[in-house]
Amino acid sequence: MPIGQKRAWVMMVASALAYTVYVVVLLTRRDGGPLAETAYVAPLLWTVGGSVAATVLAEIVIAVSSRREGKSAWRTDERDREIDRFGEHVGQAFVVIGGLAALGLAMLEAGYFWIANVIYLAFVLSAVLGSAARLSAYRQNFQPW
Repeated sequence: MPIGQKRAWVMMVASALAYTVYVVVLLTRRDGGPLAETAYVAPLLWTVGGSVAATVLAEIVIAVSSRREGKSAWRTDERDREIDRFGEHVGQAFVVIGGLAALGLAMLEAGYFWIANVIYLAFVLSAVLGSAARLSAYRQNFQPW
């Protein structure tokens, strides 16, 4: 399995797991009150930090295991670069959509809770769907435009 494919799996799983943990923590802290009044800052920061730490740790494990496979595991060719670029384009589209949604919420003077959560969801969708696009490209006969 190419290293780019391994990295896409790590990003997708870590992001999805972190967001799932965040939503579960948020819903358990709600205590029957309005969701927008739930303390969200600490869980958001902890899940983002945990996701980053887990991703870094997994990348180290991948690097060490790939080193044992030999230098050919680290080589990237034009196809790998095109797949990575394709995944970045897909992911960036969701960052733009999330930014526009957050901008719209700010113009409507929505609460900080909703704006922060829209931005967090956009980042998660960017990571998950960008990684899914990469994995799909690796599995199929990917042809750049």
